[in-house]
Amino acid sequence: MCNYCGCRDFPLIGQLSTEHESISDAAGRLRSAIHRADPDALRALDDLLALLTPHTTVEEGGLFAELRAEGSLAEAVARLCGEHRDIHGVLGAVDRAAPDWPTVLAALDRLHRHIDNEEHGLFPAAVIALPIPAWDRITPTATPATGPAR
Repeated sequence: MCNYCGCRDFPLIGQLSTEHESISDAAGRLRSAIHRADPDALRALDDLLALLTPHTTVEEGGLFAELRAEGSLAEAVARLCGEHRDIHGVLGAVDRAAPDWPTVLAALDRLHRHIDNEEHGLFPAAVIALPIPAWDRITPTATPATGPAR
């Protein structure tokens, strides 16, 4: 996760980065469960989705909406939203009776790259692109991934 540019000092980015850490940890647990052929792999998938779904909602409804309105990063936001749909689509459509774990593992690889792109590309760029009034409009919210807003 990004720790060098100061973007985490912006409360929403700090929240989203903390959630990225939780999501990455959950994805790692799912990956390990799949590799071990653990019967609880589906529970690990559910745990990941429980973190991912509210995180994506906050991202798209707050930061991404402001960036789309500002305009300079609209193309990057559109690409990241497409990645959200792809990753959620794969993870949310797992056949519980016969999971296609290689497809899930590939989605987890894409999720890892997606988080890296947000942390080291979009978040620092957002700090530069968005005016202070936009940041005032997108304050952190409580989500299951992070607990109450600070």
